[in-house]
Amino acid sequence: MSIGKEFKEFALKGNVLDLAIGVIIGAAFGTVVKSFTEDILMPPLALLTGHPDFSNKFIVLSGGHFDTLAQAKAAGAATLNYGLFINAVINFLLVAFAVFMVVKWFNKLRREPEPAAPNTRECPECLSPIPLGAKRCKFCTAGV
Repeated sequence: MSIGKEFKEFALKGNVLDLAIGVIIGAAFGTVVKSFTEDILMPPLALLTGHPDFSNKFIVLSGGHFDTLAQAKAAGAATLNYGLFINAVINFLLVAFAVFMVVKWFNKLRREPEPAAPNTRECPECLSPIPLGAKRCKFCTAGV
């Protein structure tokens, strides 16, 4: 089999299409979750903590004083950017929680209903279904 035929066979399988759709939906979902965390969840958190953004929290390692991280970077100073790390951790936790809630919701939607309690049993002689309260099988008249 030629490489072209093999590739065509591979590319036209349902799994590849499913994967492509998953990647596209995942990218769109990532945008929605990012907006949810930055625009909905972070403002109340900032109100509670008094720090809307930790990105200007840093330590200058090479000496000197800078008011913002942008000034320190422009001056070429070596900095320890712990505020950016805090922002990344907060965003990760919020995104992880949002994804957890969506997965939990989807699992709830996909859950199959509990099967109803059986109201019949099998006849030991002919294996036909008979009601639980029956004393004789209606098909073979065997006592049950």
